[in-house]
Amino acid sequence: MAYDMVMEGGRQTVLAEYVPEKGGYHSDHYQSEAELEKSFIAQLVQQGYEYLPIHTEEDLISNLRQKLSALNGITFSDREWDDFFRTCISAKNEGILEKTRKIQQDYIQLLHRDDGSTKNIYLIDKEHIHNNSLQVINQYEEKGGKHEVRYDVTILVNGLPLVHVELKRRGVNIREAFNQIRRYQRDSFWASSGLYEYVQLFIISNGTETKYYSNTTRDSAVKEQTENGRKHSRKTSNSFEFTSHWADVKNHNIFDLVDFTKTFFARSTLLSLLTRYCIFTAENILMIMRPYQIAATEAILNRIEVSNNYKKYGTTAGGGYIWHTTGSGKTLTSFKTAQLATKLPYIDKVLFVVDRKDLDYQTIKEYDRFQKGAANGNRNTRILTKQLSDPQAKIIITTIQKLDTFIKKNPDHEIYKKHVVMIFDECHRSQFGDMHAAIVKHFKKYHIFGFTGTPIFSANALLHGNPRFATTEQVFGDRLHTYIIVDAIRDKNVLPFRIDYINTIHAKKDMKDKQVEAIDQQKALQAPERVREVVSYVLDHFNQKTKRNNFYDLKGQRVNGFNSIFCAESIPMVKKYYVEFRKQLPERRKDLTIATIFSYAPNEAEPGEVVPDEEMDTSRLDQTSRDFLDSAISDYNEVFHTNFSTDSDGFDNYYKDISQRMKNRQIDILLVVNMFLTGFDATTLNTLWVDKNLKMHGLIQAFSRTNRILNSVKTYGNIVCFRNLEKETDDAIALFGDKDARGIVVLKDFKSYFEGYKDENGVWHRGYKELIMELRAKYPPGEEIASEAAQKDFIMLLGQILRLRNILSAFDQFEGVDPLKQREMQDYQSMYIVLHEKWKPRQKEKENINDDVVFEMELIRQVEVNIDYIIRLVAKYHKGHCRDKELLANIRRSIDSSVELRSKKELIEGFIARVDVNKDVDLDVTSDFHIYVKEEKEKELGDIIRSENLKDEETRKFVDNAFADGELNTLGTDIVKILPRMSRFGSGGKKREEKKERVIDKLKNFFDKYLGL
Repeated sequence: MAYDMVMEGGRQTVLAEYVPEKGGYHSDHYQSEAELEKSFIAQLVQQGYEYLPIHTEEDLISNLRQKLSALNGITFSDREWDDFFRTCISAKNEGILEKTRKIQQDYIQLLHRDDGSTKNIYLIDKEHIHNNSLQVINQYEEKGGKHEVRYDVTILVNGLPLVHVELKRRGVNIREAFNQIRRYQRDSFWASSGLYEYVQLFIISNGTETKYYSNTTRDSAVKEQTENGRKHSRKTSNSFEFTSHWADVKNHNIFDLVDFTKTFFARSTLLSLLTRYCIFTAENILMIMRPYQIAATEAILNRIEVSNNYKKYGTTAGGGYIWHTTGSGKTLTSFKTAQLATKLPYIDKVLFVVDRKDLDYQTIKEYDRFQKGAANGNRNTRILTKQLSDPQAKIIITTIQKLDTFIKKNPDHEIYKKHVVMIFDECHRSQFGDMHAAIVKHFKKYHIFGFTGTPIFSANALLHGNPRFATTEQVFGDRLHTYIIVDAIRDKNVLPFRIDYINTIHAKKDMKDKQVEAIDQQKALQAPERVREVVSYVLDHFNQKTKRNNFYDLKGQRVNGFNSIFCAESIPMVKKYYVEFRKQLPERRKDLTIATIFSYAPNEAEPGEVVPDEEMDTSRLDQTSRDFLDSAISDYNEVFHTNFSTDSDGFDNYYKDISQRMKNRQIDILLVVNMFLTGFDATTLNTLWVDKNLKMHGLIQAFSRTNRILNSVKTYGNIVCFRNLEKETDDAIALFGDKDARGIVVLKDFKSYFEGYKDENGVWHRGYKELIMELRAKYPPGEEIASEAAQKDFIMLLGQILRLRNILSAFDQFEGVDPLKQREMQDYQSMYIVLHEKWKPRQKEKENINDDVVFEMELIRQVEVNIDYIIRLVAKYHKGHCRDKELLANIRRSIDSSVELRSKKELIEGFIARVDVNKDVDLDVTSDFHIYVKEEKEKELGDIIRSENLKDEETRKFVDNAFADGELNTLGTDIVKILPRMSRFGSGGKKREEKKERVIDKLKNFFDKYLGL
């Protein structure tokens, strides 16, 4: 029977193609926020949602009881419902994380019936999704939080609020809807019975643009154990950067709320997202898959089902490959695909096959993150053999090398007869040829799928090797889904690149013999003088490229700048660079930490189309290189107090330790040949220093180490090339993007951002210089900005300037030409912070007062001066016997322009007064400041305890924990334990709440003042 494999049906959560319709709920006339909400609800009702005109918690709980009764086919008695609601739905000690786990994992709860029996109660039916009811409510009133609020639109699933929609009128910045939800989370979602802590997904829209994200994308504190057993807080991804657009299979984004509602809010789509495509990780983070990830997953599952029905397994027609650009979340997609494939009744095993031992380790860590113990990793072929024989081991992660060894040692194993899905991560050439032929020869009922960010086409295929396995399509079959680098940058899922080409050798113009020129050029590339100059350039420009003078939050800690990788062409060259860095660092940059890692690569001399795989076995290194590596590891051990070596386990653990320290930004420059240039993800990495020839696949892979999204400070991946790779870069971008991709993938030049530019549509984008002129003309430093309209204009104008300055600061040309001088910038920052503090209380009261005001506080904070800098200035002031009043004014300007230090202003001013009194006394200012802070901290805390009659020991413990965690946690029960005994009922209860709020405010001010001192 002939069968066209292109025509596949099955699951389709993401539409194949969406063409927006005209008319209907689309409207050309002005829409207020209320009209937008009304139209949105009407469309939901037309799509099968039941509208419920309820606004109070009493009605919400009553409806929940009815819906859970209907879903589970029972009638609750009053006692049964009260007990179930109190213990299973609204337990006092449960918050967002526990409730999220309840929806995602523990959605079957136990009901204890009046007759002594028990019954399973489903909160949501994940097997038969259309058994779940969908209702919509709006303007729900919450009076139990810090402020009385009305929520816009909420979707109830079986009576539980699982999806919340925050709307703004057209023309308003969508980020304000995001900020509004953050305020709700802080001020009211937890209030009353805490039902709004069940919300899994948030939708934000201004009608024109619509995005979605999961509940832990907000400011939520995740508890995790420290080594000493005490818990501390860690911030999750809480940036607006982690919100997503919905799209169709062809990656056409669906922006308008009407179109978004028709697709995303289709009943089957929304229920599929909630029941199949959310992942609550082992780190307590809820991840919702993006449309291209879902499309790829469903394409694979559909291909498995169709090819199974038509007995196409065991051929390339039963498989295919996914082209998703590097950094777009292939591991998450592969995990969900593997997880869902194991649920197909005829599939016995899913093998996730990676290319190297180091990637094997990283992938297991990633899979464990998504679901603890979901996958079985193996350190050797013996364990792999055991797992392949174990029917309980459903998902196995292994390397291509181990699988190849297994096949050679076990030619008649029973696994070859089983129905197996194989997923290859980053299909490099090591899967092509004889090894791949061996796999397909032995396994009989298989489906092979490849994931790659950089496929092998005929244009970039190597000429040697088996011609039948030269391209990705020849090995894996049809391309099932595509999401290229242009798509990812457009969607802000990865960052564009900013590339510097630094010329370090100059060819002789009269050189006619090209062969001699090439030899001379190679000698010049390896010359000690050039190595010295390259290292000197890196150290001179390190702060600029890695934004080392800028600050941001990482896992609850305040860190400055990013880190980098330096890649050299060979082991001899990386050794030369390591020695030169070690030589120059003590004289010039004692604050930087470097490390190196390399091992044997059998095809190291291969052109840079593919980054060669370095083996984890260091025994194959020549003795000189191994001795050198041992010496470098010894340097590392001394810095980090570790005990690694080049023996097999020691080197394996050395790799893992470097990987973790790179992610924690503890290593500033990692020198490599090939390692860490593929498969390694670290959001803190922003710069790649390149002194090796790269092209095509290898170039994109290496460059893509730098472009992971972190926050608004990191806006691009920085590439500094010490070789002219401009043509190679353009060729690679054209191959893996499209012919017009360069304008999206690579940032524009310095002149465009500094002086302005016209885009491809003829629209003029004002440059930094022009914006500075407007700022000075309209808002001279120090002058009050009186009207609300002018304040909004100033906030938006300075925001534009801050964003451009953040890009320009990495250009060498920017040094010395910034028209905005430091003092002027401080004055403008002070004005900006004053307005932020002025508008902040109003944000809590009513969101539409400042609908179109978005503060770039992360960009303000990145240029923070720290307390050590201020104390050094105070020491200088004291050394001059407190006569330099201009220096004193500079100290005060620095404090006023700092978000972090303004809360400490009173404390610093008090210390300056103390220094003034002792201007002729020989003081150790730094030491005296710490003594002064300790005295003031104890005095102020004692005053708070006495004035509020708090429990002394409990309060001090609570405060100590807050400083240790870096966060004052006021949402749990710990804050209640420090309060004096007060009645919880009647007027006593109200007074208790007022007392609690007053104590929180005092402790918050105290905490902000002394944090970091």
